Amino acid sequence: MNESGKPARLVLVDDHPLVRDGLRARLEAVPGLEVAGEAGNADEAIGLAAALEPDLALMDVGMAGMNGIALAGIFHERFPAIRVLMLSMHDNVEYVAQAVRAGASGYVLKDSPATEIVRAIEAVLAGQTYFSAGLGVRMLQASLKETPIERLTPRELDILDALAEGLSSKQIAQRAGLSVRTVETHRLNLKRKLDIEGQAELIKFAVENRRKREGA
Repeated sequence: MNESGKPARLVLVDDHPLVRDGLRARLEAVPGLEVAGEAGNADEAIGLAAALEPDLALMDVGMAGMNGIALAGIFHERFPAIRVLMLSMHDNVEYVAQAVRAGASGYVLKDSPATEIVRAIEAVLAGQTYFSAGLGVRMLQASLKETPIERLTPRELDILDALAEGLSSKQIAQRAGLSVRTVETHRLNLKRKLDIEGQAELIKFAVENRRKREGA
């Protein structure tokens, strides 16, 4: 369930109808989850996200046309409040890393048991990350080598730079062509990823980071 106590609303994004049918059958039997819509390609998924504002998108990596990783990046920019969980047949840590950099909160393998897919959905809905067994350990090892800045997406870096310039959320939204609500969600994500509590600390970090970069 989401914070309002209502069932968490999901959209399924996969270009194979049989896969979507199987996922829907699995997930609709889970209390607290509701499959609100299905999409077979990127355009349909973007339209569903705008119309339904779901809590989570369960998204295939290997779709025809725009792949799921590129689509996850668009979701992160336009709909940052929608959690993205990648579903893939590829047990490849580089794909996982690309998905995380694009803004995905988890990566689960298609041949995982239904119970694991549900666990992954519940973890991501709770604001956590989730990776299929084995992938999680490898991702943890890789993340230990990253600085907090390296964990940010391109859009988050843009927002951070704008904060360093002293722009308000409204000004950032006007510049980037986003809603103020979307910018505020990006700011929350920045604080979470950088382990920063208040807005003043976030702005201070943004200014210091920009000075370091310009002095490099």
